[in-house]
Amino acid sequence: MSWRNPTAEQREWTLATYLRALEEAIDTVCDITGSADVNLGGACSGGITSVAMSAAFAARGIARIHSLTLFVSVFDMAADRTLLGVFASEETLAAAKRHSHAKGVLDGRELGRVFNLLRPNDLIWSYWVNNYLLGNKPPAFDVLYWNNDTTRLPAAFHGELIDIYRDNSLATPGAVVVDGTPLDLGKIDCDAFVMGGTTDHITPWDACYRSSLRLTGNVEFTLSNSGHIQSILNPPGNPKSSYFSNPDRPESAADWKAGATKVAGSWWPRWMEWLGERSGDFVDAPIIDAALEAAPGSYVRG
Repeated sequence: MSWRNPTAEQREWTLATYLRALEEAIDTVCDITGSADVNLGGACSGGITSVAMSAAFAARGIARIHSLTLFVSVFDMAADRTLLGVFASEETLAAAKRHSHAKGVLDGRELGRVFNLLRPNDLIWSYWVNNYLLGNKPPAFDVLYWNNDTTRLPAAFHGELIDIYRDNSLATPGAVVVDGTPLDLGKIDCDAFVMGGTTDHITPWDACYRSSLRLTGNVEFTLSNSGHIQSILNPPGNPKSSYFSNPDRPESAADWKAGATKVAGSWWPRWMEWLGERSGDFVDAPIIDAALEAAPGSYVRG
């Protein structure tokens, strides 16, 4: 899904707002394709909305999610609480809420600066030395160009995410309630493919692994050999690519890594194989009688 990039006009959008839209989109996909359910995938914070949607469906007895794929996503913030905990005092969290409430949104560039501070040598000082002290042109890097296309967060949803982080409430059964439905991740029993990145400084892989233990279905965890973005953007053909695989699910991430096998190449082919096993037979594409409007849609142009 491609979400509208919110402005202050959408300041009151909440987790419930996004889940209602996601459910509507899933229903539309099922109506068009004739499929009873979908294979749902989410990355980073999109993984949070994906597991929340899956838990809401499970609580309501709706079998809409056939399988779940989660990339670099943390939804159990207990224990080490990730490197973001460096900035997460009660005072800074309260200040962050006030800041986005005053503006109506949290600007993606502000969030990006916080993430850069988690790895200052690589993401701040290396560019300062190269570009300012040495006078060199910044190196061309397609991933960073893509990364600079930031998205904003509505103030209300930003505040909810802060509370979820502070209280680890999404991992607590019933602590998060959406439109009257208490969410319990333990009720998500569909098959899941979960991926983390070895050098991810935003959602550390051991926190991604710990989060995967909250799911009760058949879960396959894969560890890619890169950071937050490049662990996902890892097409076949890169001789430096590799990933770790382990069919076991011990409680400790360190134990999982100790028993894992290193596999040369991209993890994409393994995921495609996994997804194919859960996608049914090939059928003719449906004929869509009418579209709401011409692509790419007015919300993109707006």
